[in-house]
Amino acid sequence: MIRALIDLYILILFVDVILSYIPQYRRTVWGLKVKQVSDFTCAPIRRILPQHDLPFDFSPLIVILGLKLIEALW
Repeated sequence: MIRALIDLYILILFVDVILSYIPQYRRTVWGLKVKQVSDFTCAPIRRILPQHDLPFDFSPLIVILGLKLIEALW
């Protein structure tokens, strides 16, 4: 059950990453919900990471790695 929830949240993070490259779907109701759910864990990581002008946000990658580590230890 826990592993299924972790996998579902990782899927939501992937959808958020894909939506960041498709801005016309970003403003839809479901796009805003996906962003809100994914920012729950990504926003604190973004505050910790140094601010650079990189075109890629590494916070979802760090969250996914952390979730996979928790899943492996579970």
